[in-house]
Amino acid sequence: MLDDPARAAGELLAEAATPGANLALSGGSTVGKAYGAAAARQGVWRDVHVWFGDERVVPGDDEDSNFRLVREALLDALGGLPEVHRVLGELSAEEAAALYDVELEGVTLDLALNGIGPDGHTASLFPGAETLDESERRAVPAEPGLEPFVARVTLTRPVFAATATLVYLVTGEAKADAVRRSFAAEASTRTPASLVRGRRTIVLLDAAAASLLP
Repeated sequence: MLDDPARAAGELLAEAATPGANLALSGGSTVGKAYGAAAARQGVWRDVHVWFGDERVVPGDDEDSNFRLVREALLDALGGLPEVHRVLGELSAEEAAALYDVELEGVTLDLALNGIGPDGHTASLFPGAETLDESERRAVPAEPGLEPFVARVTLTRPVFAATATLVYLVTGEAKADAVRRSFAAEASTRTPASLVRGRRTIVLLDAAAASLLP
């Protein structure tokens, strides 16, 4: 439990942003604050590879695009830019996922920054979805479980399981029950975040998000 978990997540990102590193980023207002903190801590990300844990199938300049958030909150503040591996959201979900799956071949993530939704989803792995059972592909199309109701592309559980460090950043009372189900209850497809772990998993919470933990 931290006073400023977003800043702590930004510090972890900055420490991981070394040449050759593969980092998977996500969307949401909380992670946006983490990206600002990361850019302030480490302003040169040259030769770092930036991937996306999930993306909405929209053009890169759309307000719902995770790429747009990362560009505005992180990339625009950097002096030395990383190599960005964008999901091509202007294509169909099936086409974009297939291309991303090929691009990810042979890649092992050093760090992934994930959030958790109030329904317990993480990335675009939603409760009860068939994507939770995917064991061969690295990226797959996904139907939305919450607003905005647009198709998605998401990394799969095996990709996250191979990740050196998976960081969960969660804030707010609205996420408290999802946090409890993810980290203090039996793992279940009803709470996808309870099933998604890296080789090392770090959970960064504020007091409100942690309020229902034992």
